[in-house]
Amino acid sequence: MRRAWLLALLLLPLLAACRAGPAPEPWPTPAAVQPTPTPTAVDSRALEPLVPTVAALPIASQTTITPTATPTTTIALPAPAASATPLEPVNLRSRLGLGVPRKVTDVQFDAALAQQLGMGWYLDWHMDAAPLEVEGLEYAQLYAMRPPNLPLQRARIAEVMAANPGALWLAGNEPDVMWQDNQTPEAYAQLYHQFYTFVKTLDPSAQIAIAGVSQVTPLRLQYLEAVLAAYERLYGQRMPVDVWNVHAFILREERDSWGVSIPPGMDVDQGMLWEIEDHDDLDLFRQQIIDFRRWMAKQGQQDKPLIISEFGILMPSEYGFSDERVAQFMTETFDFLLTAADPEIGLEADDHRLVQGLTWYSLSDTVYPTSNLVDPNSGELTALGRVFAAYAAQLAEAP
Repeated sequence: MRRAWLLALLLLPLLAACRAGPAPEPWPTPAAVQPTPTPTAVDSRALEPLVPTVAALPIASQTTITPTATPTTTIALPAPAASATPLEPVNLRSRLGLGVPRKVTDVQFDAALAQQLGMGWYLDWHMDAAPLEVEGLEYAQLYAMRPPNLPLQRARIAEVMAANPGALWLAGNEPDVMWQDNQTPEAYAQLYHQFYTFVKTLDPSAQIAIAGVSQVTPLRLQYLEAVLAAYERLYGQRMPVDVWNVHAFILREERDSWGVSIPPGMDVDQGMLWEIEDHDDLDLFRQQIIDFRRWMAKQGQQDKPLIISEFGILMPSEYGFSDERVAQFMTETFDFLLTAADPEIGLEADDHRLVQGLTWYSLSDTVYPTSNLVDPNSGELTALGRVFAAYAAQLAEAP
């Protein structure tokens, strides 16, 4: 029997209390409210305009692209977050995760590769009744809220749950992005309610994480606030979230441009006008995590765990993102996410740490290969993969 990933990670009294409670009664859907039709999702990675293209420039020139300065890229950081009390090495390594895309390359993610990389958990944006069995490795189930998964495939979910009691479930993936789950706040609130009540009724020990929005910006926080408001309006109580979850990319928010565009249901045309060179800005990255923890505290959710379930470098190497540059970004973000703490906004049961788990994107991808840990053709570790493996080994061997 597999233990809940997050419970094994932290053994938090809070989550233990959640496990012990009775199964919740399903909340009725207000009769006056009709379900919002699910928007049509564009389910093809080839159509995602996350990365800008500069067709008029030769490839050699693209490495010297100069971003246009915008006021929104200047963020005043508070004093650096303090490091929390040192954890046992096995606990620290268990927080280090990896995204493993399915059927994108011919790379076979198996026990040998998992042990070579040394991470403590992984997700593959699917649900799996029989995930990879490796000692010390946990798996996060994810149910995408998009066709053909809608309406909810209850029989399939129940089958996976029966084989994995107490699992961590991510209720969707980037509902704020049109080519991902693509849900308005009200539609996502309804889908989350259906999923949460169904899973918790069958397995009260399961832990439900909200779907991660693509990045932390004022626009994305407004989207989440609209989700919470819609849920309370529809069901007469606050939206129950066991684990908070967010992605931490640095991408442009503008209609008909590169980046992550505007969340569904929001009547604006621009948000953060980040540029190519901002994509690996460590100050901007750290600020996202601090801002989200502050937002959680404002929502009365400071006592909940936070995971960063997707981040990395999507820009191509031709834009100046060399192996050395990406490796520095990776290791410095890992250092921050594993140690940063703040008594005013962090999780008290975890020595006030800001983050309880993190996931690098990705194992191996052909569309966004800059952050690959494994070569999609040879199956061998890339230079970045060797850095990742050495980092994980160092965590495991720390005194």
